[in-house]
Amino acid sequence: MANVDQAFGLRAIGKVGQNRDNQGLSEYQIAANSTAIYQGDPVILDDTGFIEVAAATNVNLIGVLNGIFYTDAATNKPTWANHLAASNTATDIQGFVADDPYERFEVQSAGTVARTNIGNCADIVYAAGSTPNYVSGVEASGTMAAGTAQLKIIGLAKTQDNAFGANAVVVVTINEHILKQTAGI
Repeated sequence: MANVDQAFGLRAIGKVGQNRDNQGLSEYQIAANSTAIYQGDPVILDDTGFIEVAAATNVNLIGVLNGIFYTDAATNKPTWANHLAASNTATDIQGFVADDPYERFEVQSAGTVARTNIGNCADIVYAAGSTPNYVSGVEASGTMAAGTAQLKIIGLAKTQDNAFGANAVVVVTINEHILKQTAGI
């Protein structure tokens, strides 16, 4: 059976190695703005101290958004959501981010994956998430090479009907992670 073309962003699956794996999420502040962030979107820490959705050109990813918590500006009620709506005007938005630099993620490839691509790197391909579930549309680029890029491919995901070829789901780590870099933002 062929791989299904259905992007879902980056999905945390556990850490590299044999160390304790609690898959905890760290909290980061998000500014109210006009850009939506979906569950599974990679995020960066910007120069104002807030997180925002990452683009293929960003080199210091902080992790992957899992959800947000805020006080709804209209109802004054505490609210949890798996995404940040572009129209959210709350001033206390907290994003929960899988930010361990050794976290492994599953992500669909936008191209064709061969066994020889394992160990190579790829950037992300950003696409807006889908409604009504608000899950990311991010994929790993089909251009996988030995040079530096945002993600490092470390294997083929062990999911049902997944195989090398077009739209394969791969296991990656964040290669250009802010907590692995020596320079600041």
